[in-house]
Amino acid sequence: MAEEQTSTATLDAHANTHAIVNPSRRASAPALDVEHQRDVLARLKRIEGQLRGIRKMIEEPRLCIAILQQLAAAEAAIARVSHVILKFHVEKCVPHSIAQGTDEHTESLAELVDIVDRFSR
Repeated sequence: MAEEQTSTATLDAHANTHAIVNPSRRASAPALDVEHQRDVLARLKRIEGQLRGIRKMIEEPRLCIAILQQLAAAEAAIARVSHVILKFHVEKCVPHSIAQGTDEHTESLAELVDIVDRFSR
């Protein structure tokens, strides 16, 4: 338990000091803006709490149906985070790369098709 608290505190400290970064592999490609980063990070923190609660339910133990309901809620929350990021990508990143030229345009559309394919599985 103490190890969990230490790692959680480390993650929180790491998230707070490095929350706003641009890990884009293309220097000119836009990344999530500050507002979207904060929204996504807040959602992820809530999801982390949900997952800790689910783990506790399993350790107690609790009824399978209750655990499954919480797992479904966590999965839905993760899907909403994915949707927020995908929406930002389609609205900001794709148009930006289209404006950059033919090579960027082709690569961006290929990436978009790939990620939509992954989400549809």
